[in-house]
Amino acid sequence: MSGKRDYKRIAFSASDTPEALEVLNALQKRYGNLPVEEAHVLVVLGGDGWMLRSLHKNMEGGIPVYGMNCGSVGFLMNEYREGGLVERLEQSVEARIHPLRMELRDRDGQQHAALAINEVSLLRSSHQAAKIRITIDDKTRLEELVCDGVLLSTPAGSTAYNLSVQGPILPLDASLLALTPISAFRPRRWRGALLPKGVRVGFDILEAGSRPVQVAADYREFSDVERIEIRSAESPELLLLFDPDHSLEERILREQFQF
Repeated sequence: MSGKRDYKRIAFSASDTPEALEVLNALQKRYGNLPVEEAHVLVVLGGDGWMLRSLHKNMEGGIPVYGMNCGSVGFLMNEYREGGLVERLEQSVEARIHPLRMELRDRDGQQHAALAINEVSLLRSSHQAAKIRITIDDKTRLEELVCDGVLLSTPAGSTAYNLSVQGPILPLDASLLALTPISAFRPRRWRGALLPKGVRVGFDILEAGSRPVQVAADYREFSDVERIEIRSAESPELLLLFDPDHSLEERILREQFQF
């Protein structure tokens, strides 16, 4: 529980939808709206996409983040209510999230790096299937995966894109990553793998010129990649807040029993 923290000094971050901006106007009249660097907590108003952007923007600040759903899915968000916000914050449950750290080289030899809270996904960017070699800690585990793509997901992201391509749901405290193919053609029966959190996962794009691949780390995209390496990052650590009856652990558990 996070009840010992002081959450009276609040900063708000709202998406640009009419609904979120209307909610922002009502909440800042009632609670004020401090700059993030002066606040004890950041309250995010929108959907999961805006939550991810807000987490990335404030990743290095260490400020706790509490979301209220003004979007569609809202898996990372709490229910919107105008009243009792400070009390809800003081009674909230903490979820500590560690992102993935991705480094890649593109076909021009340029190096890029990014962090991903949910997943890093590789996708073919032409009419032809991608061909990808997969290594774990520099040891080849799959010489050639012919597919539409493949993704590596954190536990927090396992109920997002990973779930939609029939990947496994991971408990939030699991020291695992989910490696999941997207429309695998060869080997046809390969369903992916559960990997220890501490491994380095490498992807080499075979025939990158004729079978180009793009990469997305959450919402950041890179094209014409040749080599990608991903590992779990111990820092920065992100602190998300949830109402006690809607904790992230509970939501992940519920997702496994929905049909």
